[in-house]
Amino acid sequence: MANREALKELQTRLAARLQAARSEGVAVASWLAAESAGQRLLLPLAQAGEIFPWSGVQRVPYTQPWFLGVANLRGALSGVIDLAALLGAQPVRSEQALAEASVLSLGEALEVNAALLVERLAGLRSADAFVASEPPAGGGQAYFGPCYIDAQDQRWQEIDLQALARDPAFLAISS
Repeated sequence: MANREALKELQTRLAARLQAARSEGVAVASWLAAESAGQRLLLPLAQAGEIFPWSGVQRVPYTQPWFLGVANLRGALSGVIDLAALLGAQPVRSEQALAEASVLSLGEALEVNAALLVERLAGLRSADAFVASEPPAGGGQAYFGPCYIDAQDQRWQEIDLQALARDPAFLAISS
């Protein structure tokens, strides 16, 4: 229950920060920053949906290892994808780690009932939070956007959720 309270508090803080930034004419955040299996990720806010605490999934047999199962998110069944595993990491998920994780649903405009499991939410980011950017790596996934570098020389990989939602490998959950 404390995890739900913390998540609700985070969502309230994020909403207040967005509203304050809009009213003050400050550059509005473009991404939700998240971390999963040691990877720093930027997820476009315009393509993201709601954030939920991990509440478990109903496993589905004969699916890809990164497809965790189906969850009821506000009355809608959504497939839950382990984002780190989809990106090629092999995370070990203990019950404690899952209890601290969050699930981010994809935006309704993407027309896919899916959500992404991420280990940690790291707040909002706008373009001015970064000192440099690099184009997507050649040979990378089609849903990889630019890589951004912050003042601490940390690399943040943008994930284009719209491109991800249309990627044939993402849509083919059967093993």
